[in-house]
Amino acid sequence: MVSLVVVAIFLLWGTLFQPPQAAAFKPLFQDGSITHREITQIAILRKTAEVCRDIATAQGRPFTLAINNRLTVSAVQQACATSPDSSSAISSLSFYSAIIEMYLSNAAIDAVFALSAARHIDNEAFGEGRDLITSGMATVKASVQKGSFISGRITLGAVCHTLQDFYSHSNWVELGSTAPFSPLIRRELLLNNLADRSTPTCKSCNGKDCRDNILPEILLQKKLTSGYFNMVFSAKPGGKCSHGGFLDRTSNTDPTGGINKDDISSSHGFLHQRAAEMAINATMELLQDIRLATGNPDFLRLMGLSQTSVLAFVIDTTGSMSDDIEEAKRVSFSIIDSRRGTSEEPSEYILVPFNDPDFGPLTRTADADIFKARINSLTASGGGDTPEMCLSGLLLALAGAPPSSDIFVFTDASAKDFELKSAVQAMIERTKSTVTFMLTDAFSFRRRRDVSQSQQFNSRTILRLDIQLYRDLAQISGGQTIEVPRASLSQATAVITDASTSALVTVFQVVRSPAIAENFSFVLDPSLSNVTVYVTGDSPVFTIYSPTGVSQSDSVADGPLGSILTVGNLRRINLNSDNQTGMEWKISINSASFYSLKITGQSSVNFLFNFVEQSEGGDITPKANRPFIGRNATLFVSVTGGDSVTVTDVLLVEASGSDVVNGTIKAVGATDFLVNVDRIPEGAFVVQLKGLLNHSTRSLPSQFQRQSPTQQKGSRVTITAQPNSTIEPGIPFELSFTLVNNATGSNFTIRARTDRGFSVSFPSSLNVGTEGSAQGTVTLTAPPNTQSGTDVTLTIEAEDPESSDSNYVALRFSVMTKVTDFFSPVCQVVSIKADCPVECSTASWELSANLTDGNGTGISGVSFNRGNGSLSLSIVISEEGTNVTLASYNASCCSQEVELVVVDMVGNVGTCFTSIKSPSVTVTTNKPSITTPNRGYFVSFSMSVLLCNLIVVLM
Repeated sequence: MVSLVVVAIFLLWGTLFQPPQAAAFKPLFQDGSITHREITQIAILRKTAEVCRDIATAQGRPFTLAINNRLTVSAVQQACATSPDSSSAISSLSFYSAIIEMYLSNAAIDAVFALSAARHIDNEAFGEGRDLITSGMATVKASVQKGSFISGRITLGAVCHTLQDFYSHSNWVELGSTAPFSPLIRRELLLNNLADRSTPTCKSCNGKDCRDNILPEILLQKKLTSGYFNMVFSAKPGGKCSHGGFLDRTSNTDPTGGINKDDISSSHGFLHQRAAEMAINATMELLQDIRLATGNPDFLRLMGLSQTSVLAFVIDTTGSMSDDIEEAKRVSFSIIDSRRGTSEEPSEYILVPFNDPDFGPLTRTADADIFKARINSLTASGGGDTPEMCLSGLLLALAGAPPSSDIFVFTDASAKDFELKSAVQAMIERTKSTVTFMLTDAFSFRRRRDVSQSQQFNSRTILRLDIQLYRDLAQISGGQTIEVPRASLSQATAVITDASTSALVTVFQVVRSPAIAENFSFVLDPSLSNVTVYVTGDSPVFTIYSPTGVSQSDSVADGPLGSILTVGNLRRINLNSDNQTGMEWKISINSASFYSLKITGQSSVNFLFNFVEQSEGGDITPKANRPFIGRNATLFVSVTGGDSVTVTDVLLVEASGSDVVNGTIKAVGATDFLVNVDRIPEGAFVVQLKGLLNHSTRSLPSQFQRQSPTQQKGSRVTITAQPNSTIEPGIPFELSFTLVNNATGSNFTIRARTDRGFSVSFPSSLNVGTEGSAQGTVTLTAPPNTQSGTDVTLTIEAEDPESSDSNYVALRFSVMTKVTDFFSPVCQVVSIKADCPVECSTASWELSANLTDGNGTGISGVSFNRGNGSLSLSIVISEEGTNVTLASYNASCCSQEVELVVVDMVGNVGTCFTSIKSPSVTVTTNKPSITTPNRGYFVSFSMSVLLCNLIVVLM
């Protein structure tokens, strides 16, 4: 199940010992006040709903969802479904995961950059704050263009924090403003009327009453200022406003008090609601700019709006794999062709080939035809020795695929890159992806003309050892290791078809190695459909029992409880739907040495989780690595499809034993919970959720259970780092990290690597000492030719060689060439030809416009955001010698509005809006405008390069 940690995987910037929380809108939870979490989520839901509404309108489909601040994730997910099917469960897990990813990244700014004036728009740092926002927006757009959606979300969340803080920390609201301050997201617009450093802005508050502490002349002259903040020093420029609050030492210096609106109890808490509303609208304005730059489909992918799973393959392409490659083609083509245009069509396709010594490239696309072409081009060749670069290919797929993906690895060989096991394990834990290995002829060996008989024997021995490697990784991820004869592979790939369905949930999963005979119980609730039981192992023997006492053994292929497919070491049982009574089932299993049990189904009810830490001030921040063994810990749990769910238990269950740690649950919203556990288990564990489910067909609620397939581990050492989110190609980037140890053992082995093979240098070991700490530096260099928007994941690991205890931090960077063009393209309407009769369907109208980018990076794309016509483009050279793109738009007279969108090479957006509606309509804007009211057409130029919206009436 996707987990919140998903989200946190690349989350930036967790630290073990955090400074006191910066004063800002409260990050995640605050009774009675609106937090960064709520501001971000409300803005995302509203903008996403608007995009889906516009798409539905253009396609002639109804869209009835009311767009307001009370939207829920599931409501927007349901309304945005393009192919709603009442018989299929719709999961909002991916959407919710993306939103959580963004607001956790937002919240992390307070924990990591508490003292950064620019990131909080404190100390009148308007220019520096705007630079962070606009450069961050450029990074988001580049990330989306490269398909690096996780990096894009992390950067977007951080940018939103700075943007939102402006409305709490400045006097923009006190000045009577009614619209967002657009220059913050458009660097070409002037930051006008700022109070300079020598201008007094505040007087002391009257005791605790700070309602009138901003000087009247500042309000009268509309001077923009923000509060000064410092947790260490009390000095500030003379006469300046302070932020205020008990953490701000400057607030005790004349003029005393503050102006922040972070919560209802703040110095200007009486304006908290207005500041929060303004921050929501500003966040939506920023999201709209990104939407126009990236286009609706990619914007929705950035928001994680998908109700289906991805189809992800990592395929060995060495000489003996031709049959396996053909089977991968067959099963993927079958899934694509049978589900195209339905609610079960995969949302994305991932492909990573590997050989020796090569692996990659990564293909990630939402276009099934592109995926078909890529997988169709694979051929089996080469491979001078048996081991191949399997883990390198898998690591690339884990970093490139969306969180909580099901990834299938096809191979018949050992892994040559065994040393990547810990890095792959770390990526599995952080992404919550499930890995299943399809091993064909696993205990045979490849016969090559250049391999002697003794070498063949050694290769066979290595392969037997590597099967345990694959089993270990599958077990950690919640996947399976399916060992089948090559001739039977087509039967085993049924598991791929099962996994590529929408709303897939894990009900129960367990692994026993060494095997012991054991009885297991599990609950199937009424929301589940298509329940499937998988048993893999060495000659497993099992019997399954229904709640009514009916049983069926593994030797009965078609029985009263379901049909059983037996192929290789896999037993796949499809339970009959009429046997799912919402009560407790049982299964007894025994095997020769190893077995795994996994039970899945389709349901909208699922959950996400992440380990978090309590910070000073009472809020929480995400942990970016393993929690401490034996210590108490806190999980942030979110339930999807949870309107009808009551959570009763959140458990940490030992993966290979019987230890269970029960958590104490505190609701912090309708579907969000903080869960405290008194200790982290010694060994690997999974998170299990239980509760009651209200169902429309039942008078009484029924029990339900869900489980995270991916195993978690604790550690007695922690490793933390605080990076920036971008690196420049060709320029070495130094990253400091800290190692803290709370157990015996002092000399730790250090490993650092990236998923893209970038140059990395680091210390091979660090001496910490018992209960001690140490610092190290990793230097990372992206090749000079790396394209902007490319993301790279750096994993830093620390291991105690004596105990094998280890921890890691996984950090995701965007590679960005420094952006110097922040001026938007210009869209200028040249002519409109419209003579529309009353019967609009019998005629059309035309618009011509000139599109230019001046001395910028050049126009990369032109589209229309509103309208339902046709667009053609041509390029001419102006008298000044610059390129001019001529845009010609033609539409039915029934489609009377169009907004042309012009995007340059770095994502700057210019638009022009035209309407032929008559009579003339009134255009409301907070910027100056020119109007001529006595004719029917109007054109609104919304070009960032201009300082106003120009409305031209064509005579």
